[in-house]
Amino acid sequence: MRFPHIPRPSSRGRLIGLVVAVVVTVLLAGVGVYGLIAGPPTIAHPAGSTGSAAPGPVPTGTGSPTAAPPRLPRIGPSSDPETFARNVAVALFSWDTSTGFTPSDYASAVVEGGDPTGAEEAGLASDVTSYLPSEQAWAQLRQYATRQSLTVNTASVPAAWAQAVAEARPGQLAPGTVAYTITGTRHRTGIWNGQTVTSTHDVAFTEFIVCPPNGTRCRLLRLSVLDDALH
Repeated sequence: MRFPHIPRPSSRGRLIGLVVAVVVTVLLAGVGVYGLIAGPPTIAHPAGSTGSAAPGPVPTGTGSPTAAPPRLPRIGPSSDPETFARNVAVALFSWDTSTGFTPSDYASAVVEGGDPTGAEEAGLASDVTSYLPSEQAWAQLRQYATRQSLTVNTASVPAAWAQAVAEARPGQLAPGTVAYTITGTRHRTGIWNGQTVTSTHDVAFTEFIVCPPNGTRCRLLRLSVLDDALH
């Protein structure tokens, strides 16, 4: 099996970019390909595992003119790997179809927390997009004022990543590169026939992040396919 050529930027960008090659090389036989080269192959269904456009979360409050304008979720900065991984998860799953923002707006807000060298920007954008409803599904969900959030249950370094690090050659991974597998509960609420309805769905996925040893903020590199996490 052949994979697309991986960019080889200079200095720090080269080291961060190599995380993709290492993960694929070491983990392909045991745990499969997680979209670290071409990105996830499918777009997550907006209404859960059934693929229907069922309603999701609905905005609360009375819509008072004094209410603060809606804001896009941002990844909370942190130099601690687990804290950052949890912040990524919350931002990734937080959206509201009633705000006027689009899936692209939400995707861009998450990608801003990615590798500042840009080595993984295109791949990360593809990963994040696969976690969001398509534009068509978004239009359907907007009819029900669908809103989504995530409760993070666990955040841990998978055993498969420890194996990858052990087998990596010197210099293949940027210092501070690590994977975190997140398990959580996705919540959606909306209005259906004049009634508030809610739904929940368990999710699991893996984040590949880098937290430089010098204490600067962590950055998101890539995401696994949703519900196909490393263990």
